[in-house]
Amino acid sequence: MPPRVPETEAAVGTGAGAGAAPAHGAGARGGTSGPPFLIDGCDTLVKLFLLRCRTLGERTAHREKELGIWKSHSWAAYLEAARAIGLGFAELGLERGEVVSIISEDNKEWIYADLGVQCVGGIVSGVYPTDSPEQVAYLLEDSESRFLVVENDEQLDKFLEIRDRVPGVSKCVVLERDGLDDFADDRVLFLDELCEIGRRAHDADPDRFRREAEGSRPDDIAVLVYTSGTTGPPKGAMISHENIVFSVASGLAALPAEEGEEQLCFLPLCHILERLVSVFAPIAAKTVVNFAESIDTVFDNLREVSPAAFTAVPRMWEKLHSRVVMLSREASPIGRLVFDRAVACGLERAEYRMDGRRAPPGLELRFRIWDRLVLSNLRRMMGLDGARRITTGAAPISPDLVKWYWAVGLVMLEGYGQTESSGVLSVNLPDRNKVGSVGPLVPGVEMKIAPDGEILARGPLVFKGYWNNPEKTAETIRDGWLHTGDVGRIDNQGFVWVTGRIRDIIITAGGKNITPAEVENQMKFSPYISDAVVIGDRRKFLTALIMIDQENVERFAQENRVPFSDFASLCASRPVQELMRAEVETVNARFARVEQVKDFRLIDVLLTAEDDELTPTMKLRRSFVERKHRALIDQMY
Repeated sequence: MPPRVPETEAAVGTGAGAGAAPAHGAGARGGTSGPPFLIDGCDTLVKLFLLRCRTLGERTAHREKELGIWKSHSWAAYLEAARAIGLGFAELGLERGEVVSIISEDNKEWIYADLGVQCVGGIVSGVYPTDSPEQVAYLLEDSESRFLVVENDEQLDKFLEIRDRVPGVSKCVVLERDGLDDFADDRVLFLDELCEIGRRAHDADPDRFRREAEGSRPDDIAVLVYTSGTTGPPKGAMISHENIVFSVASGLAALPAEEGEEQLCFLPLCHILERLVSVFAPIAAKTVVNFAESIDTVFDNLREVSPAAFTAVPRMWEKLHSRVVMLSREASPIGRLVFDRAVACGLERAEYRMDGRRAPPGLELRFRIWDRLVLSNLRRMMGLDGARRITTGAAPISPDLVKWYWAVGLVMLEGYGQTESSGVLSVNLPDRNKVGSVGPLVPGVEMKIAPDGEILARGPLVFKGYWNNPEKTAETIRDGWLHTGDVGRIDNQGFVWVTGRIRDIIITAGGKNITPAEVENQMKFSPYISDAVVIGDRRKFLTALIMIDQENVERFAQENRVPFSDFASLCASRPVQELMRAEVETVNARFARVEQVKDFRLIDVLLTAEDDELTPTMKLRRSFVERKHRALIDQMY
């Protein structure tokens, strides 16, 4: 059973399916509760971690591939490794309230270090492996990190390049020795050396680790999560144990997980969504976490694991959808016809299912036939044949894309949250869902809409503020309310609708207010468009900068014998330009004339997560893109 969030007053508009919310603009409230917030009697994550390790022992906690074979690791091994790392850092001088930063791809050592440091009172700050040495230096200085953990020689090189700029980092711990057998440095040691220090400390005082963990308090800062820095330097959001415990409890109350079910970890663990889903919640829910080999193997690993629940960002769902659509177009005429008929039947059924209604018997029978013939195989091909539900968050998603997943037999639920809310504020439920909305509030959260349309949230999951930045904290939390920076509304059934960011609202020269995210989401539903930025503030009409989907557009070019030598020439070719214009016109048909995109330009540089234009979760940074591609924008006007 999921942990229960105790309620002190009747819930209104909650994720648990309570009664109607106040009228639009008045706000909504999940069940509120007074501290302490407990999961199985534990008021901090690390106390719960010790409890799970003691009671689950040799049962599997997570799996990781080694030499191509999935290998299981137990809760007992989880505890042993976390203890060795935590006590090792303590022996090296880590004090309570000091920061340890981690730069690594997702792996078991990441979470060993995470829990080990937290158990001895330290604070963990994740750094994206794609960050440049300059960015790493800033984050280490800003967080006042005492120690740094890096995955391999590539990440170690970043530390060595900036070592003189970060004198506060006393030691850098390297997880992998590959390529570093002869390396020696007085500020660098390897994971096995750190663990040996920790094991000796445990042998000398076998009760020390437990005492340190039991000494944790709900208001202690557990982790720092840095914002993406789209509107200035990144800020370190301070998230406490109380924030984590409440966020996990309320999230699992809304969407329960079953003990022992499988999940796949692949998003960066520095991101609050993946940290919540793959580190914090599994400790409470006793689920098994499988680590993807890399971002490039996610779809292969998905088929191997076939998780019961899977959470991803919109870009991954768009990519998976476009793969399926393009494969269907390569099928024989009969194959395409069968696929289209199956999906059409699924879309018809989805209209009922997404509203919580039962489909008519005839329609349900037709769907079951198509499901047996086509759709069940499709889900198996995607690796989602065992999924009870799939969830999307961290960025807006096209409602049409959500509906498509329901059509093929997958229950896709969109949720809403941000770093500063320590996770999920609202989420759609299998039996209480409105496509296009981000669902009703999770239990324990209050929400209201400010006069300017901004979404305000309150509850025990609201973060404690920005690290060493009281001015920004005061701007973000006012009178106990988190100012999200998002624009939206709450309908009369308690569903939250997010229409965009306040800073992104376009006011045309004619005075029309337009939220660009709605147009952009429709564009990204195209298998040929990876991302888009709509332009038009103080302009007479809207235009767009478009990032094409390289794989699918290259396939289009090859099938249509379009010559190209590189990515730029592909974007410049007339057939590709005409293809993009047709896609834009398809989107325009959905919008009023003033909201239609009159012209566009393709970003003809192939972008990766290392580029400044993209966030680590592969979203275009609007303000940076507008500045960098000003010449392209000016051409359109």
